[in-house]
Amino acid sequence: MPATSALRRTVAVLAALPLLTLAACGYGSQAKDDDTAKVAAGAKRTDGLDTVRIGYFGNLTHGTALVGNRKGFFQKELGATEARYAVFNAGPSEIEALNSGSIDIGFIGPSPAVNGYTKSGGRNLRIVGGSASGGVKLVVNPDRVTSLKDVEGKRIATPQLGNTQDVAFLNWAAEQGWKVDAQSGKGDVTVVRSDNKVTPDAFRAGSVDGAWVPEPTASKLVAEGGRVLLDETSLWPRKEFVITNIVVRQEFLKEHPKAVEAVLRASVATNRWINTHPDEAKAAANEQLETDSGKALPAEVLDPAWRSIRFTDDPLAATLGAQAEHAVKAGLLEEPDLAGIYDLTLLREVLAAEGAPPVDDAGLGAK
Repeated sequence: MPATSALRRTVAVLAALPLLTLAACGYGSQAKDDDTAKVAAGAKRTDGLDTVRIGYFGNLTHGTALVGNRKGFFQKELGATEARYAVFNAGPSEIEALNSGSIDIGFIGPSPAVNGYTKSGGRNLRIVGGSASGGVKLVVNPDRVTSLKDVEGKRIATPQLGNTQDVAFLNWAAEQGWKVDAQSGKGDVTVVRSDNKVTPDAFRAGSVDGAWVPEPTASKLVAEGGRVLLDETSLWPRKEFVITNIVVRQEFLKEHPKAVEAVLRASVATNRWINTHPDEAKAAANEQLETDSGKALPAEVLDPAWRSIRFTDDPLAATLGAQAEHAVKAGLLEEPDLAGIYDLTLLREVLAAEGAPPVDDAGLGAK
């Protein structure tokens, strides 16, 4: 089936969702510069660019971007080219910003990447790197739900219709033999689409019985008295699945490969630093969250959330393909043509220079 006809009305709904108001470029909130990210004296511009605009979410699953921003890894690799940041609340708004040219590179989840790629007929983005795995849990009210079977008949929140966690929960529910209308969320389980910012309030008020959500929202619910009933990592054969990718506008990749390579070098360096300095990295991510949102996470939320995420350069391409299949089974997506969604050429070069093994595109690489 042609990629241009790959999405049903769900994707149209997602693309039409309101964009987060942005002071700088109209799409997110501009991240403030940190003292560690100043341009070094005598540095040269990369690919002749004044700026490279990088988008990410204010989630710990985007820890590579948070830490890379805070500790100046991106700015160091870009030299005299300014790394400029925009923070988003949801995938559709970041894809919109990418497609419009308001950002050049973005950290984003697999479902928005698939939706953005197929909606454009494979013309607007490429996945060029990985960032994180895991960090998604089903947290429930232990007074109402004591076992996985008890989820039947309950109200479970997911962040957004058709987003990565929504698809994962619908797929899991189907595997339990429960029927749910994907569009309305009604069925043997009621799916309540709720922004991560308000889900803890809904959980506290008792209007939902649980939530299938990413970190740090999952740990916020635990701090409210919730219990982790299921870690999504346990559902995957190798205990890993992509939660955050690095995507780039195809036009930008073609015209400015050195800038993309610089960002990938910075991402690899950031992940290496995160994995060798976990406590310092956790603190840096939290500091950047506070800069971006005005509020840091308390230790009882930050510590368990950070432990559940694995930062990796591998885009885990095979798991993205599986997630797309889950969306098809849920009725949110017609069989997509994902051929060409990946271009890992520059990442492989960066990893080879580091003496690291190559990464696989699961047969979905650009020709």
